[in-house]
Amino acid sequence: MQTQSITLGREPETSPEADLSKIVPINRQTFADKLRAYRKKPFSMALMLLVLLAAAITAAIVLWIVLYTLAQGIPNLKPSLFAWTYTTANVSLMPALINTLIVAGLSLLMAVPIGVFAAIFMVEYAKSTNVFVRIVRMAAETLSGIPSIVYGLFGMILFVRLLNWNYSLLGGAITMAIMILPLVMRTTEESLKAVPDSFREGSYALGAGKLRTIFVIILPSAMSGIISGVILALGRVVGETAALMYSAGTVARVPSSLLGNGRTLAVHMYMLANESFHVGEAWATAVVLIALVLVINGAAEFIGNKLKKEY
Repeated sequence: MQTQSITLGREPETSPEADLSKIVPINRQTFADKLRAYRKKPFSMALMLLVLLAAAITAAIVLWIVLYTLAQGIPNLKPSLFAWTYTTANVSLMPALINTLIVAGLSLLMAVPIGVFAAIFMVEYAKSTNVFVRIVRMAAETLSGIPSIVYGLFGMILFVRLLNWNYSLLGGAITMAIMILPLVMRTTEESLKAVPDSFREGSYALGAGKLRTIFVIILPSAMSGIISGVILALGRVVGETAALMYSAGTVARVPSSLLGNGRTLAVHMYMLANESFHVGEAWATAVVLIALVLVINGAAEFIGNKLKKEY
């Protein structure tokens, strides 16, 4: 009887599976679950509210700029703006659009391979304590903070004056490649560092070599960060004015060769805005520029998702 009373008086045991089933994984928590968790920690709750406020203000500013540009530019869009030849009557943006694609493509073609391979060398081959790596990183950070007009003056002195290329799309593309190279290199370097070392160790354990590990395992894992850096660099090229005015020129035509003079969309919009008779066309050019950036970013994200591997 004593054994029976002890058994009846014992509290029912709960299995570990029952306790674990009540735990919601952090990546599946709803906003209400996070609020209930933050109520117990006032400081975390305050930080979360500040982050949400900052995100809301940023999104509101971007949305306001885009909507205001669309409201000002869409009514001024007309077929004459897309004529193949620029005249003072139609102020066509088509030559500037073609020049923008040429300069952006050439600059990325030069900057992305050099920046990616430089980042691979610094992360995968060179030691973190290497003096050369420290110098390269310091130079990249310094170049990232230089104003764009300084790059324009450099391009004008080197390509226009010393090499005697005059104002040319090739000189502008090389100038832009030099300007975005530190951005591509630093973003790629941080993306490669974010790849876990277990990926490398597992690849080496399976017998893969250094190059195979880099190109088959590490680069696909870091592809999203690399694509983000390329998109940022592309946005800087497409929206640049000062550097291209001093290196590529301001002539509103598509040159017959890469050594010819030509303006990009941003320069075209700047030139129209300075003329009081074509302010509406400048807003229309801004709409086309925003649409171009959105299309390029969407294409880059699509390609990045195709190349990215999930583990």
